[in-house]
Amino acid sequence: MILLAVLVSNPVSGREGRIVKLPPPAYKGTVSVEEALQKRRTVRRFASRSLDLNQVSQLLWGAYGVSDPRGLRTSPSAGATYPLELYLAAGERGVASLPPGLYRYNPQTHALEPGAAQGDLRAAIARASLHQSWMAEAPVMVVIAAVYQRCMARYGNRGVQYTHMEVGHAGQNLFLQAEALGLSCGIVGAFEDQGLSQVLKLPKNHEPLLVMPVGYKF
Repeated sequence: MILLAVLVSNPVSGREGRIVKLPPPAYKGTVSVEEALQKRRTVRRFASRSLDLNQVSQLLWGAYGVSDPRGLRTSPSAGATYPLELYLAAGERGVASLPPGLYRYNPQTHALEPGAAQGDLRAAIARASLHQSWMAEAPVMVVIAAVYQRCMARYGNRGVQYTHMEVGHAGQNLFLQAEALGLSCGIVGAFEDQGLSQVLKLPKNHEPLLVMPVGYKF
């Protein structure tokens, strides 16, 4: 598998960085949906073991990737407005051949685009999440944020509720995909919204809803 990385201007942060084209996801696995459902548990202890880009590719695609030539995704979305943004916070040696830092997942290109925040952010994310230090043990964290206006432009205030439904769908997708890969997830909704946004240097209209640490169970 060839990893493609190119130097570009990042549309989210405006800084230059390396866009990482992820390996293509697999569409057939060895674990049934029923097995993944039966095994799924929230995990709060992780082994000190790195992931690889194939695993990252599968996790992000499973959560919110494009699964149809028309642009439809693995997660249902009201009116296909897709108001969510997924960010990968990779720790030091968290993902083989991937520098630590924050990356935005682009479902259309199935690639990681560098965010504005650099370096290993896991401890800072844990502090912003009411000092839940266990989170920093995971090699990566997936942060799911909302751009409410995408859905509200069509559905008005009801779009907020639809967006909250959608983050549940994406979170469950990530749980099940992790189980199918022999990995485990935690899930955190308790954090200081502004503090976490500042740590991640998110755009102003990207509001964090969930943080999901992912890795091998301890």
